[in-house]
Amino acid sequence: MKKTAFIAILIMSTVTFAQSTTASAERKGLLFEIGLGGGLIALEDSNGVQSFDDPKGGFSFPELKVGYMLHDKLAIALSMPGMIYDYNKYDRHFGGALPTIQYWVKDRWWIQAGLGLAIDAPALYEIKTGNNDWHFGCAALASSGYEVYQKDSYAANVQAKVLLGRTFLENNMHRDAVLLSIGLGFSCF
Repeated sequence: MKKTAFIAILIMSTVTFAQSTTASAERKGLLFEIGLGGGLIALEDSNGVQSFDDPKGGFSFPELKVGYMLHDKLAIALSMPGMIYDYNKYDRHFGGALPTIQYWVKDRWWIQAGLGLAIDAPALYEIKTGNNDWHFGCAALASSGYEVYQKDSYAANVQAKVLLGRTFLENNMHRDAVLLSIGLGFSCF
């Protein structure tokens, strides 16, 4: 309990001291972001192998975002979120490639939403016999973040994401997933 309280105080202190009263980041042109984080993933197969009743912890790295600033508060981007999970003693990645719209509600707070391609594939470090199936489907993403640090055309943010997806397996089967993650993002504009 003491360790959890210490970590919470450390994060709140960092957020408080990292804020500045200077001008915001210059958001124009290309947008690039890389992120990392962790959270929960719940999967359910139509054949009953997995159930939403048993969510697992997971990590996500790298999460990528590439886009273009239409003006200082609005961007269009291709977001590639996802999370690693364990399936039959193999590591797999459930994620997607989603066209998104990102809008800065306030100077440091942004929201993002998109629809696109869901991808269920082997983790890149574990492509081998028995774990080489790639499945595709549809996904929806909603996220929000707060930029704790801004300077010139760079920003660091804390973000939360929800990714809902369905991929289609062989024999008219499907796999549904819900990913909830919290992480850090590092952007340049």
